[in-house]
Parts: sequence; structure tokens; C-alpha cells
Amino acid sequence: MLRQVKPRTARSKRALEKRAPKLNENPKTALFLRGTTCSQVTQDAMQDLYSLRQTHAKRFHKKNPVHPFEDASSLTFFSEKNDTSLILFGSSSKKRPHTITFCRTFDYKMLDMLEFYLDPETFRSIAQFKTKKVPVGTKPLMVFAGTAFESPVPNAFTTAKSMLIDFFRGEPSDKIDVEGLQYCVVVSADEPTSSSTDPSDPSTKPTLHLRAYLIRTKRSGQKLPRVEVEEHGPRMDFRLGRLQQPDADMLKEAMRKPKTNEERTKKNISMDSIGDKIGRIHMGKLDLSELQTRKMKGLKRSRDVVDEDFDDADMPMEGVKEVSDRIVGPRKKKARDVVEF
Repeated sequence: MLRQVKPRTARSKRALEKRAPKLNENPKTALFLRGTTCSQVTQDAMQDLYSLRQTHAKRFHKKNPVHPFEDASSLTFFSEKNDTSLILFGSSSKKRPHTITFCRTFDYKMLDMLEFYLDPETFRSIAQFKTKKVPVGTKPLMVFAGTAFESPVPNAFTTAKSMLIDFFRGEPSDKIDVEGLQYCVVVSADEPTSSSTDPSDPSTKPTLHLRAYLIRTKRSGQKLPRVEVEEHGPRMDFRLGRLQQPDADMLKEAMRKPKTNEERTKKNISMDSIGDKIGRIHMGKLDLSELQTRKMKGLKRSRDVVDEDFDDADMPMEGVKEVSDRIVGPRKKKARDVVEF
């Protein structure tokens, strides 16, 4: 672990801010280095991969006594010192010849690793294809073909797909220039021959074919041009080897998105075609029996009107006054009815 130094100048402060975590991260830089024993075929393959990612890549030429799956501390040290999150380590041994190990780091700690065993018989470098070369820094189109990449359970092929996308991604952009679509990278996987394959034996796994093609547009006499592809190189065939899965907690931390100051979408609030804001509220069941209504004088019964259904013929005269007082109510005395002596 490198010691943290407080910046003393504005230049060093800008350099540390550039390496600090951001909402929109910088393009990932790849570091190419070799082990103590590395075949010439592996070195040529790494040179071709380096030329495709030359703007965001660094390369070491000296030999490094590193064994990634036994001790990855040296790789994490190189990653932190050079600010690289992708590492391609080339090595060759009797048990694992022509091996390229893809490594990814998070917070300068090893996240995951995967071995690619290169087939030297079918390998063809970029120099062997006599075609026009793509400009440095051009972003390719990516095509993945094969059912092995569509597994719902994370395995070596889904990890290989994720690593290759990170390797060829380049700088993120929200606009695409059609003239900039000059080449594409096609990665295809063979279909498994039998279901009883040994996961520990690389020879029983489907072969991975990596091809790069130039995209040429020619006149077709119609509005849309005629598209043709021409192989650009490199041509590589891989078999996947050992895999180190990422730690669950580290992967969760790496996939976490920081909180932003963007206004969050409010529920049940929308805008109509005129531009007025419309809100929707949800209320419980109302009890209308206790609803307070407005009292109107027109609905009250008049004092001089007696109920029409009341028949006073069947009642003696002395009870008429009591009934009328009960229906209409006793008459209130007014000031002009009171006579004082």
C-alpha cells in the first residue's frame, strides 16, 4: 500500500483529484506485463491487443516473477502505482502454455481473474493481414455469439464477456458518428458437445474465437449503403482456464452507484398537455353520516302551517290547543302583546 501524501502544489492536487472516485469514471487503463517465462506467440498476441488499446494502455517490457493465482500483491501494487484497473499478464509454462491472464481491480484490490489459453496454431497477428489499419483510439462494435454467454449463472464465459467489454469499451460517449464505426470485434463460442464435461479440464470447454473486421460502406444505388466486412486481425482462439470469482461484498461495493443531486421522480404527480401539474391522492373510506351540511331556511317548516294529515274532527275542542302547540310550537309573546298597567 502506498503511503498517502498531502499535496503541496496545485499540480499534485489536480493529479490526486483526477485519481479520486468520480460519478462518471475515467476510461479504464490497461497494464500489459509479462512473467519470467513468456512465449513469443504470447508476446505477439499481447502486442496486438496493446495496439488496439494504445491510448489507454501501459506496457512493461521487463520480466516479473509473478504468479497471479498464488500471490497477486505485486499486481495490485503495479495497479495502484500506475493507476490501472485492468491488467493483462502474459506467461507460459509446460502445464499452461501461451497463457494471458485478465485481471480486474477495484480500489486497487484484486477483484477477479480469468486465464485465456491461446492456440498458437490458429493465431494470426495484425501484421499478417494486408489491409488498412484502423486509427488509434477508434471504438469498435462488439458482437457476442453463442449460448455460452447467455448463462443466468455467473461462470467463466459470462466473466470473459464482461472483461472483454471492459477492455474494448474506451471512452463513454452519448453521441455516435457513423464515420467512426470503422471496425467491429466478434467473439463467438462453440456449442458444448456434451453435457458431461469436466469443468476443471480446459480442453472440454467450448473454444472462444476472437476476430476483428473492418467495416466498409459502398454505393448500392439506394438510400442505404452496402456494408461489407474485411478481416483486420488479430485472429485468436482461446480456451478458458482458471477463474477467480469476485468477493460478494467487494462486487456489491463496486456496483454501487453514488447518490446524485438530480431531482428524483415524484410519484402520482404528472403534467397534462397544457402544462398544468396534476396530483393524485389516495384517501380512505369516508363516513358521510357525520358530514356537516349547510342549514338553509327554505327547508324549515312554517309556523302557521299544520300538518295536512292531522284530522281535528275526531278530537275534542279542549285538546286542539295542546295538539297545535305540539305540532307548530307555542307562540312566543311579542313586545306589542304585553300591556303594562
